[in-house]
Amino acid sequence: MTIEAPVEPPVRRTKQQRRAAHIAEHASGSIWAIVAKLALLGIVDAIAIYAVIVLVGYQQWGVAALVIAVTILVNWIYFSRGKLPAKYLVPGVIFLLIFQVFVLGYTGYIAFTNQGTGHSLNKDQAISSLMATSLERVEDSVTYDVTVVENGAGELGLLVTDPDGDVSVGTTESGLEEVSGAEMDGGKAVALEGWTSLKFADVVNRSDELEALSVPLSDDPNDGALRSPDGQKGYLYTSSLTYDPVADTMTDNDGTVFSDNGEGSFVAPDGTALTPGWTVTVGFDNFIRAVTDQRLAQPLMYVTAWTFAFAILSVATTFFLGLFLAIVFNDMRMRGRKVYRSLMILPYAVPSFLSALVWAGMMNQSFGFINQVLLGGADIPWLTDPWLAKVSILLVNLWLGFPYMFLVCMGALQSIPEDALEAAKMDGAKPWAVFRLIKLPLLLVSVAPLLIASFAFNFNNFNVIFMLTNGGPRDTAAPIPVGFTDILISMVYKVAFTGQTRDYGLASAYSILIFIIVAVISIIAFRRTKSLEELN
Repeated sequence: MTIEAPVEPPVRRTKQQRRAAHIAEHASGSIWAIVAKLALLGIVDAIAIYAVIVLVGYQQWGVAALVIAVTILVNWIYFSRGKLPAKYLVPGVIFLLIFQVFVLGYTGYIAFTNQGTGHSLNKDQAISSLMATSLERVEDSVTYDVTVVENGAGELGLLVTDPDGDVSVGTTESGLEEVSGAEMDGGKAVALEGWTSLKFADVVNRSDELEALSVPLSDDPNDGALRSPDGQKGYLYTSSLTYDPVADTMTDNDGTVFSDNGEGSFVAPDGTALTPGWTVTVGFDNFIRAVTDQRLAQPLMYVTAWTFAFAILSVATTFFLGLFLAIVFNDMRMRGRKVYRSLMILPYAVPSFLSALVWAGMMNQSFGFINQVLLGGADIPWLTDPWLAKVSILLVNLWLGFPYMFLVCMGALQSIPEDALEAAKMDGAKPWAVFRLIKLPLLLVSVAPLLIASFAFNFNNFNVIFMLTNGGPRDTAAPIPVGFTDILISMVYKVAFTGQTRDYGLASAYSILIFIIVAVISIIAFRRTKSLEELN
């Protein structure tokens, strides 16, 4: 007797599942879908190839290998059947890695270096730059016939004919290399395949580039370089500095020896440093300097205090004003509520940077609308007095921020169950008690996470500070370009991108400290808000 195994009934798919499968199958097999996929992947591959070429040119082998690996992975995913979840996730993950993870990682890397003004090159580039910027024409230099040429990348070079008739070509980056097959005119090379010879008018128009052009004679920077003041004749220039690769020192014409101090500079015994230097890893020096340097401590303290005050007061004022207006316009007895609600969100509809610029004009001390029209020609320094400028920023940010809180609170109030409010009224609770004991706790269940997000946003609210006061008025006693209304993020911007000395390492260290502060406060606040969930 044979016992047959029970046959399982076929799995029936729902109508929505069958429809989704049909759409997916149709889309994957459509000729137009295939053409679109090939076109998009072709664009991605072309960008990747260009990126690899650039990275290889800068000798960034690790990043180039990563780009190649990611490109191969993307092509494998999209040319394979199935893998539908991966096809949807890959674009988002790539953008996340590029615009978030990479930016955070690179900022962290810069924070541990001395990168900034005078320290943005690697050591080889710094040595070449030092030698090039100290070039002096050699007396009785041999005269070379030159023709100014341009390569395919738009870089200027010199096609050189020496007194012996030998022809060489080179640029600032590549140096001179002997070539053959040049077109000659009266014993002078005037053209070479792969290069474009510039006419006299073009040379004149690019005289600034020609003035900066110096073509090294060889790989040894001590051999000097050729320069051509007029684009017709070239002369030998040698550096007033001599580099000793064995001792790793620079020596000037006076015999002063500049040694590598291990911090990215050649320094003389008397402390004089040659510029530019080069980028080196300095460990936690930037973080230590940010919190211990006495020159930086005072501005850091009041900027940090004002940052917290600005963020807390901005959240508090916008929330309570928005809540008050939401309660008022949520009253069914008010007529024209829809019109008033539309007017309330107008500040939210205008870009914040544009509103801040308008307010900056209205608050101008000399000709602003507020002083000249509303106050009858008053002379109030809204934006130039340290304390009034802070008040002005809070008022403008209140104008910009209350519509958002108004919309949030309006929605939260309308989601509160009416039966709970009716039960409280029937028990004799007064309006204030209903609001304090029922409405506000239930409101905070929905709004508390948004308040935390608003605090994090205002903690880094660069737009309103930069557009309204630019961080001013300036603190002239501070060693860094900082003002009395600067918050941490605007101070970081100024340290990194303004002034004669730009310190990217210190600015990145400040950025990481800001991230830690906001993250810690947000974590603590979110844990506190868990107690509100019990009310839901």
